Amino acid sequence: MSIKNIVSLGLLVFIPISIAAEQLHWGELAVFFTSALAIVPLAIWLSTATEEVALVAGPSIGGLLNAVFGNATELIIGIVALRSGLIDIVKASITGTIISNLLLVMGLSMFLGGLRYKEQTFQPVVARVNGSTMTLAVTAIVLPAMVISTSNVVEFATIEDLSVTVAVVLLAVYAMTLLFSLKTHSYLYAVSVADLESGESHAEPEHKPNLPLWIGVLLVSTIAVAYESEIFVGVVESATAGLGLTPLFTGVILLPLVGGAAEYVTAVRVAIKNNMDLSVSVAMGSSLLVALLVAPTLVLIGQAIGQPMDLNFNLFEVVAVTVAVAIANLISLDGQSNWLEGMLLLATYVVLGAAFYYHPVS
Repeated sequence: MSIKNIVSLGLLVFIPISIAAEQLHWGELAVFFTSALAIVPLAIWLSTATEEVALVAGPSIGGLLNAVFGNATELIIGIVALRSGLIDIVKASITGTIISNLLLVMGLSMFLGGLRYKEQTFQPVVARVNGSTMTLAVTAIVLPAMVISTSNVVEFATIEDLSVTVAVVLLAVYAMTLLFSLKTHSYLYAVSVADLESGESHAEPEHKPNLPLWIGVLLVSTIAVAYESEIFVGVVESATAGLGLTPLFTGVILLPLVGGAAEYVTAVRVAIKNNMDLSVSVAMGSSLLVALLVAPTLVLIGQAIGQPMDLNFNLFEVVAVTVAVAIANLISLDGQSNWLEGMLLLATYVVLGAAFYYHPVS
């Protein structure tokens, strides 16, 4: 049994435990940890169901499904937290997810894959395209913070209007990236989870997943993630405060670890199988999805439900994201990786994590 199956099946036991912890009032810390552990397997099942449905739906629709549901867990947690008014944590989770995918996920993949294979290769053109798009997205996201830091007085309404404008532009860019990757230049992205699974669960060439079953899994997983997210978000602020953690550290470090479990497992698993094309694609693609779809969507939803969500990030978050994007682009440009490059990415993540932990509460 693979690590993915062990995690996705074994941790399901925390779903009833987390519900019991909430209903029987076992304490905020118990609810926090059990609901976080319950979300991890649900995120993996949600991702797996999306992949299985995509195999049947075909390249175009399948790619669209992966694009939309690829970070569904992060989006659901973000919406639930936004409804609860935890705007600072939501904003921190956006930058945190980008940082963790580029440094932690890619770093683990390159490090563990590099321990097994002396040198691994992947398509540098995909890394360049993703890198340049990521640079644009991050530039657009950090601009509102730059406006405030370089101006004496900025009206709150002005920041909101700027954030909405940027959000619309980012969504338009995301639509163009879908057109590029699924239609006009789809041959550049001809790597998929199906390539990995050949010889494993899809060993027979004619085998097709049970579509009704996986659609059901997709729906149930989505509903379950939303339910567990309600439990998790309900205690996240008080529980982490009890642990001595700031909202900034909670959003940047803890939430991405909970919501991004599926990406971590998939990227590392395929890297160990010497499929760095898919591993890099998962890590960079997930960061792109957060920057171009999740962040602007949360801004627009926040405006719609009366929660003043904007793109005015903490200045240190801006610096951290810029560093993560620059280093990830620099390391991935040559289309080759080894364990040392993975270790460098992981070291950068640990240093940034320590800096966020010791960052004073403003």
